[in-house]
Amino acid sequence: MEPFARHIIDWYASHGRDLPWRRTRDPYRIWISEIILQQTRVAQGYDYFLRFMQHFPTLESLAAASEEEVMRLWQGLGYYSRARNLHAAAKSVVDAGRGFPTTYEGVRAMKGVGDYTAAAICSLAYGLPCAVVDGNVYRVLSRHFGISTPIDSVAGKKEFAALAQSLIADTDPARYNQAIMDFGALQCTPQTPLCDDCPLAGSCLAKAEGLVQQLPIKSHRAQQTTRHLHFLLLRQGERFILQKRTGNDIWRGLFQLPLVETPEAMSAEDFLASAAFRELLQQFAEDEDLSSVTLRPLRSGVKHVLTHRILWANFYEATLQPSVTSKTPKAPKTPKAPKIPDGYVLVSPSELDHYALPRLVSAFLDDYLH
Repeated sequence: MEPFARHIIDWYASHGRDLPWRRTRDPYRIWISEIILQQTRVAQGYDYFLRFMQHFPTLESLAAASEEEVMRLWQGLGYYSRARNLHAAAKSVVDAGRGFPTTYEGVRAMKGVGDYTAAAICSLAYGLPCAVVDGNVYRVLSRHFGISTPIDSVAGKKEFAALAQSLIADTDPARYNQAIMDFGALQCTPQTPLCDDCPLAGSCLAKAEGLVQQLPIKSHRAQQTTRHLHFLLLRQGERFILQKRTGNDIWRGLFQLPLVETPEAMSAEDFLASAAFRELLQQFAEDEDLSSVTLRPLRSGVKHVLTHRILWANFYEATLQPSVTSKTPKAPKTPKAPKIPDGYVLVSPSELDHYALPRLVSAFLDDYLH
């Protein structure tokens, strides 16, 4: 065994994390954990994994669920395409009737499964010699072996994959992969690695050459964009309207409050006077006259950060009042029921648990309705 691999495995024996998906060889449970942990820290994903196992303990139970059930359970994790792909893959495997794939090629062919996830499942569940290469592994290998090839380049991916595979060759693949992933997450961390207490310090080229903070290298940095969102809480008594998002934008398949997005920030006064706002509201009005609509701003300048986007959100409340057709002063006034166009639903606060919402909208409603 390579000294590098031996030191990593020895470190893992005393420092490795005791996680529920590490105590199983069930490929289904390992798959669920790996999909949840894509772009998600263990501390956040831990409870989601337990809830998934409680609701969907088997591949068949996940396949039999509706997409809405899966999305609702995923709410708050972000990167919602992971949940859609997870559900689609489960249905595809069950429909094929051959059980969970047992080869690298079969696992890799599942929707939403890439090289890293396939390697993790096959090594952890089946003991196959498939090396994982994720962000933690890139960082450990780049620093220890002093590799400056950008990890997001074609050449870099090939170089790191070949090196990782050579290191796993004569080890216990499951234990080694778990060890190097934990080593990168806990010891060789991005900003404050524990170099002074590292079993690899004597052979680490980045430490010797003062390059720990410079490695690994990325050739491209994704640009952050800013978006301005204006949400409308349109009420009928205690109930209000939700809209299901479609298309390939963020939050596809989730429900939100009716929305107008503007290219620039707008004051409440300018937004409420804008044609875009009137067009949105008109979808729910029984007639062309919007003069009876009462409006008030609820929240403004709410910042929500996604990986490559900064969202600024404003929330408004609108109530449709009845048209005054009688001059009788004591005529009762009750809110006019809005029209419900296709793609929208009218819900009560007690029904919100049935709908998956973006965290931005969910946090607002939790605060405002309670």
